[in-house]
Amino acid sequence: MATIPAAKPGELIQDIAHLGGVELLTPKPDRSLLYFKDVLGMEVVHTEGTSVYMRGYGDYATSTLKLTGAKTSGVGCISWRAVGPEALARRVAAIEATGLGIGWIDGDFGRGPSYRFRDPDGHLMEVYYAETRYRAPDHLRSTLKNLPQKYTARGVNVRRIDHLALLCKDVAANRMFAERALGFRLHEQVRFENGAKEIGSWMSPSQMHHQMAYVVDIKGARGRLHHLSLWVDNREDVLRAADIFAENGVFIEAGPSRHNNSQGFYLYSYEPGGNRVEVYSGSYLVFAPDWEPVIWNEEERGTGVYWGTPLPESFISYGTPDVDAAVPAELEKIPVFDPS
Repeated sequence: MATIPAAKPGELIQDIAHLGGVELLTPKPDRSLLYFKDVLGMEVVHTEGTSVYMRGYGDYATSTLKLTGAKTSGVGCISWRAVGPEALARRVAAIEATGLGIGWIDGDFGRGPSYRFRDPDGHLMEVYYAETRYRAPDHLRSTLKNLPQKYTARGVNVRRIDHLALLCKDVAANRMFAERALGFRLHEQVRFENGAKEIGSWMSPSQMHHQMAYVVDIKGARGRLHHLSLWVDNREDVLRAADIFAENGVFIEAGPSRHNNSQGFYLYSYEPGGNRVEVYSGSYLVFAPDWEPVIWNEEERGTGVYWGTPLPESFISYGTPDVDAAVPAELEKIPVFDPS
C-alpha cells in the first residue's frame, strides 16, 4: 500500500473547509425524527426512502443531518466539504494513495459528486465540493438577510451541526490518516503511560477547536460513534436545553457542565435510536498557524470535567452500535494504514 508523506514543517493543508453533514442510523426512525424535530428544533427539508434530511436554522447548506432507518444505531456516512474543485482533487489523490478509497458517487441530496472512503477504523466518509445552498421558504425566512432561516423557537432550536466524536481501536493511526490524507490539524490530545498511549485526539480542518475527535474504544470494536454534537449560542441555551429535556422525558446522561479540554459547555442525551447527542457551546478557536497541541496526562485530565464532577461510566463504555457481538466482517477487511 502506498503511504502519504507528512506535511513539511510549517506547511498547512487547507483543502477541507468543514464538516458538511452526518448520517445517523436509527432502529426507531419515527421516534428519532420527533427528537430532532420537536425537541431539538431542527427542520425537515427532504425525505427519500428510509431517510429524512434535516438542518439547523443557522446551517447554510440545505441539509446537514440525515436520519436513516436501520437495524441498529450508529453513524452512516460522514461528509467533509472541500474548499474548491482543485482541493477536492488533491484530497482524493491523497486518500487513494492510502488504499482506503472506495470511489465516486453522484452525490446525496443537496450535494454534487462525492468521493467515498473509509478511515483506518472503518468509519465511512466522503469528500465533496458542490453543494446546494439553502433557500428558506416564505414561512421560514428570517428578517436578517445574513441568517439562512429564522429562529422558530421550537424546542432547543439548535443553530448548526458542530462536531462528532468517533470511537476507534487505534487513535494514532486514525489521527495520522486525518492529518495526512485530509489535512486536519491536531489541537488537543490525551496521552497516558508517560505519553506512550494516545487515548484521544481533537482535530479540525479549520480554526474551530475540533470538528472531529478520535477516542479509544475500550471494547476494542471498530467503526463506532461516541457522539454527534449540535451547537447553541451560549451556556444559557445549554441550561435551557436541560429544562426542555427534563420536561419531555429525555434521559440526560451528563451535564450541563464544562469540559476541561476544549473548554466546551455540554449536555449529553441519547436520541430514541440510541445514539448519544451533545448540545454544545463555548470552546475556543485556534488561529495560530504554529499552534502546539495541548497534551493532557492521566493526572491533568482527571475526570475530563473542569468543575470536577466525574462523567458517568457509560460515557466511557457506551457507543453506537452497542457491541457485545463480533465486529462486522466488512470492517475487519479494512487495510492497515501505514503512516510512515
